[in-house]
Amino acid sequence: MRPSPKSRPSSEAAAGLLAALRRADVTDVDASDLARSLYASDASLYRIAPLAVVTPRHTDEIAAVREVCAEHGVPVTMRGAGTSIAGNAIGPGVVIDASRHLNHVLEIDPEAGTALVEPGVVLADLQRAAAPHGLRFGPDPSTHNRATLGGMIGNNACGSRALGYGRTSDNVLGLDVLTGTGERLRLGSSEARSPEARSSEARSSEVRSSEATASPLLTALRRTVTEELAVLRTELGRFPRQVSGYALEHLLPERGFDVARALVGSEGTLALTLAARLRLVRDAPHRVLTVLGYPTMADAADAVPALLKHTPVACEGLDARIVRTVIARRGRAAVPALPRGEGWLLVELVGETVPYLVDAAARLVRDAGALDSRTVTDPAEAAALWRIREDGAGLAARTPDGAPAHAGWEDAAVPPEQLGPYLREFEALLDDHHLTGVPYGHFGDGCLHLRIDFPLDAPGGTKAMRDFLFAAARLVARHGGSLSGEHGDGRARGELLPLMYSPAALALFARVKALFDPDDLLNPGVIVRPDPVDHAVRAAAARPLTRRELPTLALAHHADRGDLSRAVHRCTGVGKCRADTTATGGVMCPSYLATREEKDSTRGRARVLQDVVTGALGPDGWRSPALHQALDLCLACKGCSSDCPTGTDMATYKAEALHQKYGRGPLLGGRLRPRSHYALGRLPLWTRLTTRIPGATRAANAVLRSRLLHPLLTWGAGVDARRSLPAFASMTFRHWFADRPVPPAEAPHGDVVLFVDTFTDAFAPDTGRAAVAVLEAAGYRVRVTERPVCCGLTWITTGQLDAARRRVRATVRALLPYVRAGIPVVGLEPSCTAVLRSDAAELLGGGGAYGAAAGSGEAAGESGSGEAAAAREVAAAGEVAAATRTLAELLTATPDWSPPDLTGTKAVAQPHCHHHAVLGWDTDAALLAAAGAEVERLGGCCGLAGNFGVERGHHDVSVAVAEHALLPAVRRSAPDTPLLADGFSCRTQLTDLTGRRGTHLAELLARALGEE
Repeated sequence: MRPSPKSRPSSEAAAGLLAALRRADVTDVDASDLARSLYASDASLYRIAPLAVVTPRHTDEIAAVREVCAEHGVPVTMRGAGTSIAGNAIGPGVVIDASRHLNHVLEIDPEAGTALVEPGVVLADLQRAAAPHGLRFGPDPSTHNRATLGGMIGNNACGSRALGYGRTSDNVLGLDVLTGTGERLRLGSSEARSPEARSSEARSSEVRSSEATASPLLTALRRTVTEELAVLRTELGRFPRQVSGYALEHLLPERGFDVARALVGSEGTLALTLAARLRLVRDAPHRVLTVLGYPTMADAADAVPALLKHTPVACEGLDARIVRTVIARRGRAAVPALPRGEGWLLVELVGETVPYLVDAAARLVRDAGALDSRTVTDPAEAAALWRIREDGAGLAARTPDGAPAHAGWEDAAVPPEQLGPYLREFEALLDDHHLTGVPYGHFGDGCLHLRIDFPLDAPGGTKAMRDFLFAAARLVARHGGSLSGEHGDGRARGELLPLMYSPAALALFARVKALFDPDDLLNPGVIVRPDPVDHAVRAAAARPLTRRELPTLALAHHADRGDLSRAVHRCTGVGKCRADTTATGGVMCPSYLATREEKDSTRGRARVLQDVVTGALGPDGWRSPALHQALDLCLACKGCSSDCPTGTDMATYKAEALHQKYGRGPLLGGRLRPRSHYALGRLPLWTRLTTRIPGATRAANAVLRSRLLHPLLTWGAGVDARRSLPAFASMTFRHWFADRPVPPAEAPHGDVVLFVDTFTDAFAPDTGRAAVAVLEAAGYRVRVTERPVCCGLTWITTGQLDAARRRVRATVRALLPYVRAGIPVVGLEPSCTAVLRSDAAELLGGGGAYGAAAGSGEAAGESGSGEAAAAREVAAAGEVAAATRTLAELLTATPDWSPPDLTGTKAVAQPHCHHHAVLGWDTDAALLAAAGAEVERLGGCCGLAGNFGVERGHHDVSVAVAEHALLPAVRRSAPDTPLLADGFSCRTQLTDLTGRRGTHLAELLARALGEE
């Protein structure tokens, strides 16, 4: 008798399983702490660590995994991008990740309007493959740029435009699947087969065509359907968004006994998908978006039935609370003008011409009963509005007051005519349970999304969640709705199914499960014999980690109330870091785009950090190999801090983690650091020592340029030997500034302080001189601090945070008198400027002697004492941050200033990652456009990212990151095209990899002014 697959095997049994998988020629089997941590969660509340992770290279390996797991009684869970919000994509046995290798579009048939895909194909990749033929896959969930087709089939994904194009199940023509018994079924279209099956000559065509009817499983399934017609016709398929349970209505005789469609939405509990034949649709050439404003969201919901007769392809609901969240996170410019109201409908119409659609929109508005309306024909403006909706799950992961919000009750649906009443009662239910959430959703389909601030970190928090879920389930059932309208039941709603379905329907689900998977091998704990809704809730293990619990905490983590645990749990797993957004200017996550490995995504790193702070990686998780591997390829680019809808800031968490791992250094009780931390992490210190000694820079350059010494120098500094070593300038900027002639007395706009960073001063003084010329031409008198200052960036990125704090404190004190005199500060190096704008306050509000004083109220040396000193220094950093500008920000805000004429200039721009994430590059873009320049703005990272790209072990990934966007753009450009790159590291990468010199904005403007 086989052991129960729900019981966790012993270590000996686990070792036997892994050995059996390898004997079965399963190539990539990983049972490391890192892999188990990465795949223990999806985008849901739950954490269940798997026994091992397999990334199959072909479908035969999936069959081998199933067979070995069946022999050992170990569960199998198959997943794609892991964006499941209901806990559908995690399990205690072997997790199969199809997204790594089984990600090919096998065929596009333009005449038939179909596609054959492997399960790991990302929807956006299918759309790109189909677009040249004028085709697309209809359903488009908000995760379209990372969700895989296998995952969409697993939970019957819908998306905003399912109203017009149907659900995934409406667009699946055939499936090639493997059942829990090991039977291979080719269902529906005869072409829904994997490449191996299609190329096999072992079977005759007659056998293949009759295979479905010859299957004992399908014969038994037909018999079951015949016996259960009453249940199928009365309880299932009542309205389009009835996703909960199994979609067995497709097995009815009048629906053609469509087993392929019946398997869609079964969440991997009945069969494993090997390939799928999909229907593609031809899209209308034009879209128009009408935005309707209402007093409340419930009023907007009331209007939906009247709008559906206008046949929109999408009808989405937004609430003022989520709009305010976007404005708070991204600025008011991120939200186009909205009609009056506190609740809105986004209604999309498609057609052959824009004038026709504008007329149709006018007719729709007349039936809408709205307070106000806008019809948007500009695709860019419409895209900005849709982005709010697409990022909803992430944006709603924090309540307006900053508390975590969770996905326990995320996507219930009711018939559209019931949506208004349901929404009002649901808001009242939240109030009764003292909970809040930010609702939005697919209102045209009656589907409501929201995240709720369940008190999971408080005693009794999971009980509070459980009580609410049962009450909410009863409410949705009273309105004739479905517990899930899109994401499936998973672990979040399976236990609630008896509140929606009769015992007869539940028994039918169990009978079907027993036919396909009698040993409960496939994704157990979901739908049939479900786990409790409050079992294995990840956030319930997330205890506070403030300075009280972790006295060595170095950063303030202000946005998370000083709680590192809350900070790293910002990541809810929505997985946007796995998407390629570089085409639209996104940065996150450059190393994942280079390696395509989960450990190199922001989400993967956050999952490991979550396991560190909860103790799942042991009592000293900060020094665990898993954490080191997860953080090793993080470029600290800060792209996630702006691009991740939850505001996950991995650069900050990495700095904190390195600080916790190494402490203060071997002389102060800490651990020996990597060589690069001492060489590159303290580069400003070595630079200052070198430039202060007469003749030292000349000698240093001779050594740095020596071919004979290069291997020794690079080894000693922890630098890859393939990297060049930067040369010191013959004269620093500060020396030039001190020796230059007295500037003109006329300065109509007063003084400005130029923040002279180490890189501008010692390595790129030409940039500083150009900036002085531009600022003086604009009517400013340029000043610099009396003594050299440093933002501490290199110490921050290497986790030497106590030393970084000392430098930031000195810099804030040096700049504060100018700032309080009303003199703005201008930074030239984006990363250093970003430190002044954001990181300085985090450091000065953090740990060390200063932090200890803040926690104890005792004296803290020169910093003053206790919390009062903390408040003063953080306030001072805030004053400096408010006065700090980029060059473009200062110039565009200067009265009567206009940029020099750049008409005819075509440039390629690589915005520095910190510029994009912290400062914002839109002002630079507007300045260049006003000057008449044509600029190709690149997304993504240059790949060097400060010390990252020069460190040993990072070179190949650094180059791969550059190859994603930067290097192809440079190759496309003419040799004399200016390559705009304000970051010193970006310019260094360009020189190293292309031999071309990057240009700072200051240099481009100075050249146009004739000042160079």
